[in-house]
Amino acid sequence: MYQTTIKKAVELVGIGLHKGTAVKLRLEPLESNSGLIFYRSDVDVAIPLIPDNVVDTKMATVIGKDGHVISTIEHMLSAIYAYGIDNLKIILDADEAPVMDGSSASFCMLLDEAGIVQLDVPKKVMRIKKEVIVQDGEKYVKLSPSPDLQYGFTIKFPHPVIQRQEYVLNFTKQNYKDEIARARTFGFLHEAQYLRSKGLALGASLQNAVVLDEKKVLNQEGLRFPDEFVRHKILDAIGDMALIGMNFVGNYEAMAGSHELNHRLTLELLKDSQNYEVVELVGETTKELEKAYA
Repeated sequence: MYQTTIKKAVELVGIGLHKGTAVKLRLEPLESNSGLIFYRSDVDVAIPLIPDNVVDTKMATVIGKDGHVISTIEHMLSAIYAYGIDNLKIILDADEAPVMDGSSASFCMLLDEAGIVQLDVPKKVMRIKKEVIVQDGEKYVKLSPSPDLQYGFTIKFPHPVIQRQEYVLNFTKQNYKDEIARARTFGFLHEAQYLRSKGLALGASLQNAVVLDEKKVLNQEGLRFPDEFVRHKILDAIGDMALIGMNFVGNYEAMAGSHELNHRLTLELLKDSQNYEVVELVGETTKELEKAYA
Protein backbone atom coordinates (compact mmCIF):
# COMPACT_ATOMS: atom_id res chain seq x y z
CA MET A 1 0.00 0.00 0.00
CA TYR A 2 1.47 3.31 -1.08
CA GLN A 3 1.17 6.96 -0.11
CA THR A 4 -1.44 8.96 -1.98
CA THR A 5 -2.22 12.43 -3.23
CA ILE A 6 -4.89 13.81 -5.55
CA LYS A 7 -4.76 13.38 -9.34
CA LYS A 8 -5.51 17.00 -10.19
CA ALA A 9 -6.02 20.36 -8.53
CA VAL A 10 -9.60 21.28 -7.60
CA GLU A 11 -11.23 24.27 -5.96
CA LEU A 12 -14.45 25.63 -4.55
CA VAL A 13 -15.77 28.82 -2.96
CA GLY A 14 -17.84 28.93 0.22
CA ILE A 15 -18.70 31.14 3.17
CA GLY A 16 -16.59 31.35 6.31
CA LEU A 17 -18.53 30.46 9.46
CA HIS A 18 -17.37 33.34 11.63
CA LYS A 19 -16.77 36.27 9.27
CA GLY A 20 -19.49 35.35 6.81
CA THR A 21 -17.36 36.32 3.80
CA ALA A 22 -16.44 34.30 0.71
CA VAL A 23 -13.45 31.96 1.01
CA LYS A 24 -11.70 30.25 -1.90
CA LEU A 25 -10.31 26.77 -1.26
CA ARG A 26 -7.91 25.07 -3.67
CA LEU A 27 -6.41 21.60 -3.24
CA GLU A 28 -3.20 20.69 -5.06
CA PRO A 29 -1.19 17.43 -5.30
CA LEU A 30 2.07 17.04 -3.38
CA GLU A 31 4.88 14.50 -3.66
CA SER A 32 5.58 11.66 -1.20
CA ASN A 33 6.46 12.47 2.42
CA SER A 34 5.19 16.05 2.12
CA GLY A 35 2.25 15.60 4.50
CA LEU A 36 -0.69 17.98 4.67
CA ILE A 37 0.32 21.62 4.28
CA PHE A 38 -2.00 24.61 4.64
CA TYR A 39 -1.13 27.77 2.74
CA ARG A 40 -2.64 31.23 3.22
CA SER A 41 -2.36 32.72 -0.26
CA ASP A 42 -3.46 36.16 0.94
CA VAL A 43 -0.48 36.51 3.30
CA ASP A 44 1.99 34.01 1.73
CA VAL A 45 2.31 31.83 4.83
CA ALA A 46 2.53 28.02 4.89
CA ILE A 47 1.32 26.21 8.03
CA PRO A 48 2.24 22.50 8.31
CA LEU A 49 -0.43 20.38 9.96
CA ILE A 50 1.22 19.39 13.24
CA PRO A 51 -0.06 19.54 16.84
CA ASP A 52 2.45 22.26 17.77
CA ASN A 53 0.77 24.60 15.28
CA VAL A 54 -2.64 24.38 17.00
CA VAL A 55 -3.31 27.78 18.56
CA ASP A 56 -6.97 27.57 19.61
CA THR A 57 -9.59 24.88 20.22
CA LYS A 58 -12.41 26.73 21.98
CA MET A 59 -14.96 26.72 19.15
CA ALA A 60 -13.06 24.96 16.37
CA THR A 61 -9.60 23.61 15.63
CA VAL A 62 -7.39 26.55 14.66
CA ILE A 63 -3.80 26.33 13.42
CA GLY A 64 -1.40 29.25 13.12
CA LYS A 65 2.10 30.43 12.41
CA ASP A 66 3.80 33.83 12.63
CA GLY A 67 0.58 35.43 13.83
CA HIS A 68 -1.52 34.12 10.92
CA VAL A 69 -4.24 31.53 11.54
CA ILE A 70 -6.64 29.22 9.73
CA SER A 71 -9.80 28.34 11.63
CA THR A 72 -12.49 25.65 11.39
CA ILE A 73 -10.36 23.14 9.52
CA GLU A 74 -11.81 19.99 11.12
CA HIS A 75 -14.63 19.26 8.64
CA MET A 76 -12.34 19.44 5.64
CA LEU A 77 -9.61 17.46 7.40
CA SER A 78 -12.17 14.83 8.36
CA ALA A 79 -12.86 14.09 4.70
CA ILE A 80 -9.16 14.20 3.72
CA TYR A 81 -8.28 11.83 6.56
CA ALA A 82 -11.18 9.48 5.77
CA TYR A 83 -10.00 9.26 2.17
CA GLY A 84 -6.53 8.24 3.39
CA ILE A 85 -4.77 11.10 1.58
CA ASP A 86 -1.19 11.47 2.81
CA ASN A 87 0.12 14.45 0.83
CA LEU A 88 -1.84 17.56 -0.05
CA LYS A 89 -1.48 21.34 -0.34
CA ILE A 90 -4.55 23.12 1.03
CA ILE A 91 -4.69 26.72 -0.18
CA LEU A 92 -7.04 29.29 1.35
CA ASP A 93 -7.30 33.03 0.74
CA ALA A 94 -8.69 33.83 4.20
CA ASP A 95 -8.26 32.92 7.87
CA GLU A 96 -10.94 30.21 7.96
CA ALA A 97 -12.06 27.26 5.88
CA PRO A 98 -15.42 27.47 4.10
CA VAL A 99 -18.18 25.89 6.18
CA MET A 100 -20.24 24.69 3.17
CA ASP A 101 -23.37 22.94 4.54
CA GLY A 102 -21.83 22.32 7.98
CA SER A 103 -20.83 18.74 7.19
CA SER A 104 -17.95 17.23 5.21
CA ALA A 105 -20.10 16.07 2.26
CA SER A 106 -18.98 18.92 -0.02
CA PHE A 107 -15.33 18.12 0.69
CA CYS A 108 -15.95 14.45 -0.12
CA MET A 109 -17.46 15.52 -3.46
CA LEU A 110 -14.43 17.73 -4.13
CA LEU A 111 -12.04 14.84 -3.41
CA ASP A 112 -14.10 12.53 -5.64
CA GLU A 113 -13.73 15.12 -8.41
CA ALA A 114 -9.97 15.37 -7.82
CA GLY A 115 -9.40 11.62 -7.79
CA ILE A 116 -6.78 9.77 -5.76
CA VAL A 117 -3.43 8.61 -7.12
CA GLN A 118 -0.83 6.34 -5.54
CA LEU A 119 2.75 7.53 -5.25
CA ASP A 120 5.98 5.51 -5.18
CA VAL A 121 6.64 5.41 -1.41
CA PRO A 122 4.99 2.97 1.05
CA LYS A 123 2.19 4.41 3.18
CA LYS A 124 2.95 4.91 6.88
CA VAL A 125 0.39 4.41 9.61
CA MET A 126 0.57 4.75 13.36
CA ARG A 127 -0.30 1.61 15.29
CA ILE A 128 -1.54 2.39 18.81
CA LYS A 129 0.40 0.20 21.29
CA LYS A 130 -0.79 1.49 24.69
CA GLU A 131 -3.98 3.06 25.98
CA VAL A 132 -3.77 6.85 26.02
CA ILE A 133 -6.50 8.83 27.76
CA VAL A 134 -7.19 12.48 28.53
CA GLN A 135 -9.89 13.31 31.08
CA ASP A 136 -11.74 16.37 32.32
CA GLY A 137 -14.19 15.32 35.03
CA GLU A 138 -16.53 12.76 33.48
CA LYS A 139 -15.48 13.84 29.98
CA TYR A 140 -12.71 11.88 28.29
CA VAL A 141 -11.16 10.91 24.97
CA LYS A 142 -9.14 7.73 24.61
CA LEU A 143 -7.07 5.75 22.13
CA SER A 144 -6.50 2.04 22.65
CA PRO A 145 -4.81 -0.79 20.72
CA SER A 146 -6.92 -2.67 18.19
CA PRO A 147 -6.27 -4.54 14.93
CA ASP A 148 -8.80 -2.31 13.14
CA LEU A 149 -10.11 1.26 13.37
CA GLN A 150 -13.24 2.25 15.24
CA TYR A 151 -14.65 5.55 16.46
CA GLY A 152 -17.08 5.44 19.39
CA PHE A 153 -18.69 8.58 20.80
CA THR A 154 -21.23 9.37 23.51
CA ILE A 155 -22.83 12.77 24.09
CA LYS A 156 -25.26 14.05 26.73
CA PHE A 157 -27.18 17.31 26.34
CA PRO A 158 -30.08 18.47 28.53
CA HIS A 159 -32.21 19.09 25.44
CA PRO A 160 -35.32 17.09 24.49
CA VAL A 161 -34.13 16.48 20.91
CA ILE A 162 -30.60 15.33 21.85
CA GLN A 163 -30.40 13.91 25.40
CA ARG A 164 -27.98 10.94 25.36
CA GLN A 165 -26.72 9.63 22.02
CA GLU A 166 -24.14 6.96 21.26
CA TYR A 167 -22.63 5.88 17.97
CA VAL A 168 -19.85 3.54 16.86
CA LEU A 169 -18.32 3.84 13.40
CA ASN A 170 -16.52 0.77 12.09
CA PHE A 171 -14.23 2.76 9.87
CA THR A 172 -14.02 2.35 6.13
CA LYS A 173 -14.07 5.15 3.59
CA GLN A 174 -17.49 3.97 2.38
CA ASN A 175 -18.93 3.72 5.91
CA TYR A 176 -17.67 7.25 6.54
CA LYS A 177 -19.42 8.56 3.42
CA ASP A 178 -22.64 6.69 4.22
CA GLU A 179 -22.86 7.22 7.99
CA ILE A 180 -20.85 10.32 8.95
CA ALA A 181 -20.04 12.75 6.12
CA ARG A 182 -23.55 14.30 5.85
CA ALA A 183 -23.90 14.98 9.61
CA ARG A 184 -23.95 18.75 10.18
CA THR A 185 -22.56 20.89 12.92
CA PHE A 186 -25.17 22.09 15.41
CA GLY A 187 -25.77 24.90 17.83
CA PHE A 188 -28.35 26.58 19.99
CA LEU A 189 -30.21 29.76 19.09
CA HIS A 190 -29.27 31.59 22.28
CA GLU A 191 -25.58 30.79 21.71
CA ALA A 192 -25.73 32.05 18.12
CA GLN A 193 -27.24 35.33 19.28
CA TYR A 194 -24.47 35.78 21.87
CA LEU A 195 -21.71 34.92 19.38
CA ARG A 196 -23.03 37.41 16.83
CA SER A 197 -23.00 40.09 19.48
CA LYS A 198 -19.25 39.38 19.75
CA GLY A 199 -18.73 39.54 15.98
CA LEU A 200 -18.55 35.74 15.61
CA ALA A 201 -20.69 33.18 13.74
CA LEU A 202 -21.65 35.87 11.21
CA GLY A 203 -21.82 33.21 8.48
CA ALA A 204 -23.87 30.73 10.49
CA SER A 205 -27.36 30.01 9.17
CA LEU A 206 -29.95 27.26 8.79
CA GLN A 207 -28.17 26.41 5.52
CA ASN A 208 -24.94 25.36 7.25
CA ALA A 209 -25.90 24.21 10.75
CA VAL A 210 -28.61 22.44 12.71
CA VAL A 211 -30.05 25.10 15.00
CA LEU A 212 -32.14 24.35 18.08
CA ASP A 213 -34.23 26.54 20.33
CA GLU A 214 -35.19 25.35 23.80
CA LYS A 215 -37.52 22.62 22.52
CA LYS A 216 -37.00 21.74 18.86
CA VAL A 217 -34.92 21.80 15.67
CA LEU A 218 -35.55 25.01 13.72
CA ASN A 219 -34.40 23.73 10.31
CA GLN A 220 -37.48 23.22 8.17
CA GLU A 221 -36.14 20.01 6.59
CA GLY A 222 -35.38 18.50 10.00
CA LEU A 223 -32.50 16.14 10.72
CA ARG A 224 -30.59 14.00 8.24
CA PHE A 225 -30.22 11.25 10.86
CA PRO A 226 -32.12 10.83 14.15
CA ASP A 227 -28.71 10.88 15.88
CA GLU A 228 -27.09 13.47 13.61
CA PHE A 229 -25.57 15.24 16.62
CA VAL A 230 -23.33 12.39 17.80
CA ARG A 231 -22.45 11.47 14.23
CA HIS A 232 -21.16 15.00 13.71
CA LYS A 233 -19.02 14.66 16.83
CA ILE A 234 -17.38 11.63 15.19
CA LEU A 235 -16.86 13.70 12.04
CA ASP A 236 -15.10 16.35 14.15
CA ALA A 237 -13.00 13.77 15.98
CA ILE A 238 -11.73 12.24 12.74
CA GLY A 239 -10.68 15.69 11.56
CA ASP A 240 -8.99 16.51 14.86
CA MET A 241 -7.05 13.24 14.85
CA ALA A 242 -5.55 14.19 11.48
CA LEU A 243 -3.13 16.30 13.55
CA ILE A 244 -1.28 13.04 14.34
CA GLY A 245 0.17 13.35 10.85
CA MET A 246 -0.93 9.99 9.45
CA ASN A 247 -3.76 7.50 9.64
CA PHE A 248 -3.74 5.31 12.73
CA VAL A 249 -4.83 1.78 13.59
CA GLY A 250 -6.63 1.54 16.92
CA ASN A 251 -9.84 2.48 18.66
CA TYR A 252 -10.94 6.03 19.47
CA GLU A 253 -13.51 6.44 22.24
CA ALA A 254 -15.03 9.61 23.68
CA MET A 255 -17.48 10.70 26.32
CA ALA A 256 -18.49 14.32 25.66
CA GLY A 257 -15.23 14.91 23.81
CA SER A 258 -14.23 18.26 22.36
CA HIS A 259 -11.66 19.90 20.08
CA GLU A 260 -9.66 20.78 23.19
CA LEU A 261 -9.62 17.23 24.53
CA ASN A 262 -8.79 15.82 21.09
CA HIS A 263 -5.84 18.20 20.80
CA ARG A 264 -4.60 17.21 24.23
CA LEU A 265 -4.96 13.55 23.21
CA THR A 266 -2.73 14.00 20.16
CA LEU A 267 -0.09 15.70 22.32
CA GLU A 268 -0.31 12.97 24.97
CA LEU A 269 0.01 10.26 22.34
CA LEU A 270 3.02 11.78 20.59
CA LYS A 271 5.02 12.75 23.69
CA ASP A 272 5.92 9.11 24.46
CA SER A 273 7.14 6.85 21.65
CA GLN A 274 6.13 3.82 23.74
CA ASN A 275 2.51 4.68 22.99
CA TYR A 276 2.75 3.85 19.29
CA GLU A 277 4.81 2.52 16.43
CA VAL A 278 5.00 3.85 12.88
CA VAL A 279 4.62 1.04 10.36
CA GLU A 280 5.26 1.04 6.63
CA LEU A 281 2.49 -0.84 4.90
CA VAL A 282 4.05 -3.42 2.62
CA GLY A 283 3.04 -6.94 1.65
CA GLU A 284 -0.02 -9.03 2.40
CA THR A 285 -0.70 -7.47 5.81
CA THR A 286 -2.01 -4.33 4.11
CA LYS A 287 -4.94 -5.96 2.29
CA GLU A 288 -7.58 -5.14 4.93
CA LEU A 289 -6.46 -1.51 5.20
CA GLU A 290 -6.45 -1.19 1.42
CA LYS A 291 -10.10 -2.25 1.48
CA ALA A 292 -10.84 0.37 4.15
CA TYR A 293 -9.69 3.20 1.89
CA ALA A 294 -10.93 1.75 -1.42
